[in-house]
Amino acid sequence: MEAAHYYLDGNADAVEFCPHDLYRHVLAAATYTLQEGDRPSRSGSISLFDVDADVGRFDLFHRVETAGIFDIKWNPVGGTIDRPMLAQADADGCLRIHELECLSDGEKGGCLREINGEKISSSMCLCLDWNPSATSISVGISDGSVSMVSFSESQLYVSQEWKAHDFELWAASFDMHQPQLVYTGSDDCKFSCWDLRDSPPNMVFQNSKVHKMGVCCIAKCPSNPNTLFTGSYDEYLRLWDVRSISKPVNETSIHLGGGVWRVKHHPYIPGLVLAACMHNGFAIVKIEDDKGELIETYGKHGSLAYGADWQRRELSQGDEQKSSVVATCSFYDRLLRVWIPENSNGMGLIGSVQLNMLP
Repeated sequence: MEAAHYYLDGNADAVEFCPHDLYRHVLAAATYTLQEGDRPSRSGSISLFDVDADVGRFDLFHRVETAGIFDIKWNPVGGTIDRPMLAQADADGCLRIHELECLSDGEKGGCLREINGEKISSSMCLCLDWNPSATSISVGISDGSVSMVSFSESQLYVSQEWKAHDFELWAASFDMHQPQLVYTGSDDCKFSCWDLRDSPPNMVFQNSKVHKMGVCCIAKCPSNPNTLFTGSYDEYLRLWDVRSISKPVNETSIHLGGGVWRVKHHPYIPGLVLAACMHNGFAIVKIEDDKGELIETYGKHGSLAYGADWQRRELSQGDEQKSSVVATCSFYDRLLRVWIPENSNGMGLIGSVQLNMLP
């Protein structure tokens, strides 16, 4: 069921709930807007919302204007820095790091303060991922290259860079169980793995036969070190065993329609994934015994479905039935929605909550 919605100031393409314990109520939404003409420009913004389903709160509390953004990600919990940091990959070829500064005395709200920024490429930065210790960030570039950027609070610098693909690189994801490995996917239909211990990084494998169109996203399974998902413009969500990469685990894979742009694992239910399916809305899929079951679709967006994330909600003992909260966004209609999955079959969740609508 829909809980709330908000129209952003630009074309919406990414949403990310903060994973850090004291800030799980914070939702970041990013935009990318192309201004055409004699001197085209790509502008963007990051908007921060306070989301609390239990008390019915969904409030915009901060917005920052930026270059056009393709991807944003919060730094992982358990890394070298325990404060929330939001990284952006943008159309100016920059990687920028913002710190979330909240109000004192336990008040809600706050702002983003840019603490670091670096021009990574003369081409556009399309995607990013933090390594588990938050000491390095992978950046995919529109010319098909990958940059590994070392991060500390005092500086960003490119430690490695190499040509990985022939066309735009939409996925560059660390292996959370083996962070020396990075997986990449591109419009050239190739899905690759690289070992960062070599310089330049050594190609561990490359599969160029399975994806019939470009590879849009790559997501390692948090609960299984051998399982990985890819999404493609060819409309299939594929499940892989990284020990045998010649073909997917399930030959038929899961046809979701519309182009699988982004995949997010549920924060505490193993095998449950949320997918943004471009021309076919959003989908929730349950993976069990290497087989996938489509258990819910969400079609209340009017244009390209790009951004999707689960809220990480505290689960106390005996509270397994607490509802999940999902944020999604769509591009041309500039729409951000917060909603509650209705189909509890296979999810281990029941019930729903209602958020107040923004004016």
